[in-house]
Amino acid sequence: MRAVLMAAGVGSRISREISKPKSLLDVGGGKTLIRHTVELLMSHGIDVTIVVGYKKELFFEELKGLPVEFVINPFYRVSNSVASLWFARESLKEDTDYLFGNADVFFEEDILKLLLDCPEETVLLSDTRRAKEGDYLFGLENGYIRKYGKELPMEDRDCEYVGFGKVKRSYMKRFVEIMEEMVDTENYQTWWEVILYDHCMEQPVKALDVAPFFWSEIDYIEDYMRIVDYARKQ
Repeated sequence: MRAVLMAAGVGSRISREISKPKSLLDVGGGKTLIRHTVELLMSHGIDVTIVVGYKKELFFEELKGLPVEFVINPFYRVSNSVASLWFARESLKEDTDYLFGNADVFFEEDILKLLLDCPEETVLLSDTRRAKEGDYLFGLENGYIRKYGKELPMEDRDCEYVGFGKVKRSYMKRFVEIMEEMVDTENYQTWWEVILYDHCMEQPVKALDVAPFFWSEIDYIEDYMRIVDYARKQ
């Protein structure tokens, strides 16, 4: 298994308050978020590719000595995570299971175990505890994603997207084909998850609930402080 982490972006919502990529913030004990995630993945035998762009040298320095593959998205200011994934296309093999995720997401080990144990071909982590106030929402049918977006009507909301998912090798060929089609048609200013969203009727995508475990995506300084508080208590 290989994990591909998207870490190229600037993080515009929090960049006014911090001067470095948010996944390089200390989440407790002198350990950065990106190192926490990489070491957690590697402890489960998962190879790691990280797509960097903004202040990429800081990532090289932070992860020095770890067997991480780096890929550079030089157009990180004018593209989004689907373009980052496209730059990592040489790492996408049809005989490998993949985890894909945003590098600014902190999650505890129990969530990783939950994702690894899920038998579904395509799955995205979700949280039913944040169905009403979440940032990006899913509407489900029998546990599978049918509606999605930031502005879903309240009655259609079942859970919030966590920022991490899995694609098994049986779907990787089609996954890469869709990604290539998107970039070929200049649809590179969207998220990598759209590869799954736009084809969820063709290929059902399981929404795997992470409750009651802890996670947080860092969009605002309050998110970061919540992680630090959790880590301190642990």
